[in-house]
Amino acid sequence: MRQVPQPELSVSACPLYFSTRKNPMKIAIVGTGYVGLVSGACFAEMGVEVTCVDIDRTKIENLKQGIVPIYEPGLEEMVLRNHREGRLRFTTRLTDCLDDVEAVFCAVGTPPDEDGSADLSYVLAVAHEVGANMKHYLVVVTKSTVPVGTARKVKAAIREELDKRRTDIDFDVASNPEFLKEGAAVKDFMSPDRVVVGVESQRARDLMTRLYSPFMLNNFRVIFTDIPSAEMIKYAANSMLATRISFMNDIANLCELVGADVAMVRKGIGTDSRIGSKFLYPGCGYGGSCFPKDVKALIKTAEKNGYDMRVLRAVEAVNEAQKSVLFNKLSSYYGGDLAGKTVTLWGLAFKAETDDMREATSLVTIDRLLQAGCRVRVYDPVAMGECRRRLGDTVTYARDMYDAALGADALLLLTEWKQFRLPSWEVVRRSMNKAVIFDGRNIYDADDLQDNGFEYYPIGRSAR
Repeated sequence: MRQVPQPELSVSACPLYFSTRKNPMKIAIVGTGYVGLVSGACFAEMGVEVTCVDIDRTKIENLKQGIVPIYEPGLEEMVLRNHREGRLRFTTRLTDCLDDVEAVFCAVGTPPDEDGSADLSYVLAVAHEVGANMKHYLVVVTKSTVPVGTARKVKAAIREELDKRRTDIDFDVASNPEFLKEGAAVKDFMSPDRVVVGVESQRARDLMTRLYSPFMLNNFRVIFTDIPSAEMIKYAANSMLATRISFMNDIANLCELVGADVAMVRKGIGTDSRIGSKFLYPGCGYGGSCFPKDVKALIKTAEKNGYDMRVLRAVEAVNEAQKSVLFNKLSSYYGGDLAGKTVTLWGLAFKAETDDMREATSLVTIDRLLQAGCRVRVYDPVAMGECRRRLGDTVTYARDMYDAALGADALLLLTEWKQFRLPSWEVVRRSMNKAVIFDGRNIYDADDLQDNGFEYYPIGRSAR
């Protein structure tokens, strides 16, 4: 297949194909998890006819009934509207739509194996199914986060199936990593700061340009690269952000020991134009489906290629330790004797505006509290169901944040939900057995809490 140069694509270089085509584009997205469902709904919003495919029959039937399996601001309304208007369909069989689509997006899971490397079995299963059933030219686009070299394996799997059929149908593979922030995924997709597309033919590039051209009106860039570079960009981006978080947590821990204020330090270095202020907020560790998994996978990719990612190993180690920082502060406060204490957790999701508890600090904290003999009361605006699914009745589920504080010997803030920012401190103080707060996200003012009768322990700042 002929290789073509891959320059950065400017807005002006993109013809607005969507305005002159008689028929809408049709694509399939395999996988209706976080990435697949958000991508499908957003493409449909722009007029693309999308069929979302998933082997989970219950999930597909629920989606057909308007039951969205994940919490994401704006997503449910978009799914319902586009399904009602016929642009967004759901099925359990890729073959139901394969004859009609121009591109197949693979957005299935790539969970970490025991050694930390990405499990590509689901991605390759999609490739084999495409190869076994395709009847015309397709672009097979990997949307899942996958290690460098995955596109070669996808291409080989498709070719293997075509060879079994003794047929020679032209196809292309492409890499189109996602950069969606949970809690702002719909906004990020509809108004991205950049779209990265790895291709190896002009034909694939033209199709992907046409697909993304409606988004050009928001004045963003599509960056075309070779496929290995696109695969690497995703891992490099997430690993850099994770590095900034762990670095700042390391600085915060040192600030406490030397008497410095991490908020002032962050402001001082964040105003340096070479550094910037984003992702420099200290806290009680990062979680979610991306950063932990992607850092591990990049470390493992390096190992397989004879290289040691020493910085990322340190990033991972710092983050794992940081997830216990609030428990350690609490244990120190009570002299190591936590048995029988009632501890309140405000926030369970790994971040606000999502119900995702994958790799959440709350899971580590709850486990350590229970092992120490504590009674744990929890509240989260949207993640209570997910917590119950994971932990059952090992903790007490409160009706609201004030109910959670009843009889508490300490309150731990783990997730910076807006409703936690300005509570009635008088009600909280009267509800608690001991007015002490451990703030894992530094969202409170120390003087304000002290004036309201609380002892206050933030991250990287002097306790009050």
